[in-house]
Amino acid sequence: MLDQTILDPCCGGRSFWFDPNHQGVLFGDIRSEKHTLCDGRVFSITPDLNMDFRKMPFPDGSFRLIAFDPPHLRRAGRENWLRAKYGILGDDWRDDLRRGFSECFRVLEPVGVLIFKWNEIQIKVSEILAFTDQKPLFGHKSGKRADTHWICFMERQVT
Repeated sequence: MLDQTILDPCCGGRSFWFDPNHQGVLFGDIRSEKHTLCDGRVFSITPDLNMDFRKMPFPDGSFRLIAFDPPHLRRAGRENWLRAKYGILGDDWRDDLRRGFSECFRVLEPVGVLIFKWNEIQIKVSEILAFTDQKPLFGHKSGKRADTHWICFMERQVT
């Protein structure tokens, strides 16, 4: 049994967490990297577990809460700091995100909550939501141009 009841399968630099070392969260990411930014600061991606959100190594129903914040960029230069911070989607991004949603809902326990974060600067959120048959409960737009969407789902399968 996992000690953590919360999963962040694409944690990146853990930027939106108030406590980026919260003991109840399992921080996962496919990347483990350090980048020196133009101002000299170091940006680190240090997951607890290197993992792929498209095929997670957990049994069904393992987590009460999942924070799913996959890469949202299709285009960014090799040395672009946004690419370093958020990652980039590959050529099979539609299938990758479809599989990511499927995996998140698989490892979410019955009546669990999934918080999905998406920035639609390059791909509209409506296109992304079509990759799951789960219906969101509510959401919120944020940012200077309201490009970032926070969307809440609740798994409704009761066993």
